[in-house]
Amino acid sequence: MNPAKLIGIGILILVIVVAASQSTYVVEPGHRGVQVTLGKVSEQFKPEGFGTKQPFISYVVPVPVRQQAREIPAECYSSDLQQVTVQLRVLYRIPETSVVRIYQQYAGDPFDSLIAPRVQEALKEVTALQSAEQIVKQREGIKTHALKAAREKVGEILMIEDLVVENITLSKELEAAIESKMVQEQEAAKARFTQQKAQIEADTAIIRAKGEAEAIRVRGEALRDNPHLIQLQIVEKWDGKTPLVVGGASAGEGGANILLPIGTGLSTTVKK
Repeated sequence: MNPAKLIGIGILILVIVVAASQSTYVVEPGHRGVQVTLGKVSEQFKPEGFGTKQPFISYVVPVPVRQQAREIPAECYSSDLQQVTVQLRVLYRIPETSVVRIYQQYAGDPFDSLIAPRVQEALKEVTALQSAEQIVKQREGIKTHALKAAREKVGEILMIEDLVVENITLSKELEAAIESKMVQEQEAAKARFTQQKAQIEADTAIIRAKGEAEAIRVRGEALRDNPHLIQLQIVEKWDGKTPLVVGGASAGEGGANILLPIGTGLSTTVKK
């Protein structure tokens, strides 16, 4: 066979192979493809998987649509003009409906051009309404308000799933002042608790004393109104043993006898 013909056949096979490779594409999982043909962007994105395109004049750009996470710092000022540095982790994703629009209208990484500046702006607006101490104590509330404001600023072109406040840094002087104030508040709360406890104990003692006094008064009135009540209580408490009678005088002299238990079956009368 003519060598020139062999060379021609080889070149033709090479062109066919290259054209075949240029006419197919694969979009990886978690991505969508944007097809560009001679500088013109297709209005519809390409789903993940295998597909064909026009060779040499078209190419497909993959755009991730899965959730991503990026960290950004934010230098903020509180309402009392204290500098606060907040370290944020931003969770976001690109919706399918925004894939073509983002590629057409925004250059570079969409996070750097769309999300980061708006999140920082939202956070600064929120922290400017709170004191430095409140920012530290209410970090969850700061995060919630900043997330809401950031979503409104970004709109629906990108989805901000969440903001995570990883760290809040204050100046050493401010941290020392806040710590001292918290210690003082704890000591004041402890003093109030001790005072309340003492007051409760005093009130309890007064109530107990009033109760005992009232009981004594009631018993005294009962004895005064019913003199035989003492004899009834003696009978109720008697253990069944024969008592010892100790007399102070004879019956004709108006004396009284004292009954003492002697533990025998007989009674003995002792007279003075």
